Amino acid sequence: MLFDTHVHLNATQFLEDRDQVIKRAFDTGVNHMVVVGFDRETIPLAIEIAEQHETIYAAVGWHPVDAIDMTNEDLAWIEELSQHPKVVAIGEMGLDYHWDKSPKDIQKEVFRKQIQLAKKVNMPIIIHNREATEDIIEILKEENAKEVGGIMHCYNDSVDYVQTCLDMNFYISLGGPVTFKNAPMPKEVASVVPIDRLLIETDAPYLAPHPNRGKRNEPAFVKLVAEKIAEIRQISYEEICEKTTKNAFEVFGIK
Repeated sequence: MLFDTHVHLNATQFLEDRDQVIKRAFDTGVNHMVVVGFDRETIPLAIEIAEQHETIYAAVGWHPVDAIDMTNEDLAWIEELSQHPKVVAIGEMGLDYHWDKSPKDIQKEVFRKQIQLAKKVNMPIIIHNREATEDIIEILKEENAKEVGGIMHCYNDSVDYVQTCLDMNFYISLGGPVTFKNAPMPKEVASVVPIDRLLIETDAPYLAPHPNRGKRNEPAFVKLVAEKIAEIRQISYEEICEKTTKNAFEVFGIK
């Protein structure tokens, strides 16, 4: 049994064959997924997909790239949706210094507001981090995000920051890059994260694992991530499935 903790089945890339993609995931043993909504378009569809499938859940938040577009009404809307029985996390949120659509100060403000909201509704948060690690850690500490904890989504930093994240009550989630032949860093991370704090994901339709790199990713491919981590840690595939699924249940508060 596998749990894809971060997938965008609400993306336009799945418009034509979403049902088949979900069936392939279930057939592969991916029994649970969290569909992440991050703006006005993707949030309603994330919830709709979750409502249609017993073991699919939703996360609702605002992506840092689009921080400049978020209004107070949007924040209130996210708070309202957080009460939906299939919503299990707030996010994805964070900082993205790769794209320059939203100024850094606005990204930081929107990030802080969402952490404060998550604490208010007592839900874990999903962190998007691109080229902004130091600022993200600083904000998480200042806002006492440890109170709710959450997930470092598609963790792409060195092992140097792993313990800091663990100390702040965060799980480390690894995706397709751990399978890339030219990517030693996520492999090193996979070998050191305590197994009770490890999660797996696809971030589909992005970051497809080897040997599908460059193609559209889908949740069935999370099996390749699990297999690679089992190989790196020299433990059984079954143990990775069992432990990462258990961890996902815990962080999302799923009974």
